[in-house]
Amino acid sequence: MASKKNKRERTEPSLFGLGGGAPAKPAKKKKRKSKKRARAASGGGLMRAFRFVFYWGMVAAVWGAIAVVGIVIYYGSKLPPVDEWAVPDRAPNVKIVATDGSLIANRGATGGEALSLDEMSPFISMAVVAIEDRRFYSHFGVDPVGIARAMITNLQHRGLVQGGSTLTQQLAKNVLLSHAQTLERKVQEALMALWLEHEYTKDQILAMYLNRVYFGSGAYGVEAASQRYFDKSARDVTLGEAALLAGLLKAPSRLSPARDPEAAEERAQVVLAAMHDQNMIDDSDMTTAMAREPTRAPSYWTGPENYVADMVMQRLEPMIGEVKTDILVTTTIDPGLERAAGESLKSALDANGEKDRVEQGALVSVDATGAIRALVGGRDYSKSQFNRAVTAKRQPGSAFKPFVYAAALEIGDRPGSVRNDAPITIDDWTPENYEKTYSGPMTLTNALAHSVNTIAAQLVMEASPGYVVDVAHRLGITSDITANASLALGTSEVSLLELTGAYTAFMNGGFKATPYLIESVKTAGGQSLYQTVPPAPERVLSPQTAANMNAMMMRVVTEGTGKAAQIPGWQVAGKTGTTQSSRDALFVGFTANLTTGVWVGNDDNSPMRHVTGGKLPARIWQDYMATAHRGLQPQPLYGGGRIIEPRAAPPANDNDPKTLVELLGQLGEEPPPAAAAPSTPKRRTLMQILGGG
Repeated sequence: MASKKNKRERTEPSLFGLGGGAPAKPAKKKKRKSKKRARAASGGGLMRAFRFVFYWGMVAAVWGAIAVVGIVIYYGSKLPPVDEWAVPDRAPNVKIVATDGSLIANRGATGGEALSLDEMSPFISMAVVAIEDRRFYSHFGVDPVGIARAMITNLQHRGLVQGGSTLTQQLAKNVLLSHAQTLERKVQEALMALWLEHEYTKDQILAMYLNRVYFGSGAYGVEAASQRYFDKSARDVTLGEAALLAGLLKAPSRLSPARDPEAAEERAQVVLAAMHDQNMIDDSDMTTAMAREPTRAPSYWTGPENYVADMVMQRLEPMIGEVKTDILVTTTIDPGLERAAGESLKSALDANGEKDRVEQGALVSVDATGAIRALVGGRDYSKSQFNRAVTAKRQPGSAFKPFVYAAALEIGDRPGSVRNDAPITIDDWTPENYEKTYSGPMTLTNALAHSVNTIAAQLVMEASPGYVVDVAHRLGITSDITANASLALGTSEVSLLELTGAYTAFMNGGFKATPYLIESVKTAGGQSLYQTVPPAPERVLSPQTAANMNAMMMRVVTEGTGKAAQIPGWQVAGKTGTTQSSRDALFVGFTANLTTGVWVGNDDNSPMRHVTGGKLPARIWQDYMATAHRGLQPQPLYGGGRIIEPRAAPPANDNDPKTLVELLGQLGEEPPPAAAAPSTPKRRTLMQILGGG
């Protein structure tokens, strides 16, 4: 039996059952060392991974920083020189006046005096900071915290609902840079914001911002806005009023109390809540301010003269380039005629609009030179700024026929020439008269007076559609016109302005009169920047053709479709126009004093209820023109309105002075100098047109 000592000294078998095993305790020590080595190896792997990530992270950060610096340097190099970074005065104002110097409108940056922050009501700066940039007094021009907050908010709402720009950045954007949403502009905006913070105090930056930012309704700067909406200085603005002003900055046009008082007040209450949350006001202040009635400011731009102002602004830059200083624009507008035009159009539409299912209209009035004396682009500017007199292109209907008849006279027809009013088919088109009745043989004068479609279509084909288009373009139509038989019925779209201008060539005896609006442009100091120089008269119709056309169009008013346009004591000539289903209705006519065009219709092109050119448009025309001619001595139309039917063959030269003396019998003046007759095509017979010879 083994002793206890032998038991203690008993050895374990070797790994493979061979002799010579090792003692147990030394084997345990070796196992512990192996675990330590494993832990050391594991720790070394983590350290190596950490070092790898750290190294390449630092490399990426360095290269990222280099890239950012490169972008900043690149876009910064495109900034103007530092000495040009001084915040400029407010943007220039454009003062637009009528012929007598009376104000039509101010456009551009119209503002009140610049106030320091100490001069303003303290509520204004508090309200603006609370809603626009709560960290304004703690950031350095760019607010990383605000940017991060905006990003989180936008991600939560899955859209752009909050911006991260500071007030300093907004100042840079509003007065120093463009508003383009590009990386370049954002980088430059940040750089300039840092420069502003370096050059100016916080209060100076806030004051500059408040004196220049747009508050809607044409008001730039807090003083102009206070006067505009509250009829008081920004010095005296209350808490509730300040909240309303601050609320406008998000969307000044949409939230303007002149446009939507309720929306403006809802936004003001959001501002008051923000001020309360930031401990700028207490519960009592907020409750009192929220209880105030909404401000109902009168609409800033309401009158029809604002269509004129818009047109001036659209045409100004091509004339003089970028406006860099306050300027005075003198227009051709007669303020009395402009008021009369607006009143005639609006009152007629207010009285008849619902009954006749017509919502809109336009009026243009020009003199013999083409100077626009009155222009109204719509029924109510405050509701729609679309200029239907200039921008809209609509079918003129039968108001296009004078160009057809002028072409017929040029190729040898006379007012007394006869055509047969009967059904006719040209190619696959069969024109019908408005009342779908036919009167048989009649003179061209009667056909024009009663707007007979079949005869107009015959005349187009006799002269050729292309020649009729040439006549229309020669007189002043600038739109493209499709040269086909249906142009006799005015199927190609034109603007009311160009149509009215083209009629002026009949009124003034045959000279082109391109409509124009701007007479002169000067700086506030009187330096001339632009002056209209009337072009040399360009004859576009022979005197005989102009006189005969006037006589024929007089019959439209005295006995035809335009009888509603008569003005006691004055000779009036013109033409009605109505398109299919009464979608457009026009009357364009003239006296020896003015040529005026009137259009009525609907913006969605829906039909009116039985409205024709000889009804509502002619009545609007008559109402306006009667006012425009009140107190003036009546003058005859060019040619005196007398139709001369030659007993023999017409002279070879329509400009023969002897013929003109007879033709212009009632005019009582020497005929204009003879002009070269325009090149005219040979007249084709109806049988030739229809393929019979």
